[in-house]
Amino acid sequence: MTAVALVFVGIAVLLHGYIFVMESLQWTAPRTRATFGISAQEAEATREMAFNQGFYNLFLAIVAAVGMGFTAFGDAGIGLALVLAGASSMVAAGLVLLVSSPDKARAALIQLTPPLIGCVALVIARL
Repeated sequence: MTAVALVFVGIAVLLHGYIFVMESLQWTAPRTRATFGISAQEAEATREMAFNQGFYNLFLAIVAAVGMGFTAFGDAGIGLALVLAGASSMVAAGLVLLVSSPDKARAALIQLTPPLIGCVALVIARL
């Protein structure tokens, strides 16, 4: 069950890394604007906010990834704490998006489902 958990958390890490790239590095690019449904003017006006937000996603991914490393190759207790801190924060952020912007439910569910499955599987594995 731990392996299943790490696969889903790994998917979440990769997804949040990709979100970092879109928000912090490619926010004004046509493809990113299309993904987020914003105009060039909106992208330019929100560029600093998106840059900052992207780093939040990156930091959550780093915490979860380091936790995965500890879980797989080091201290499982430290790994569990870090994975749950990073991945559950991803779930919480997805829930905030879902509640605050119901029109973005698809994006919210994409953001929160893999880390949620990973967290649940990791907790079950530790019972």
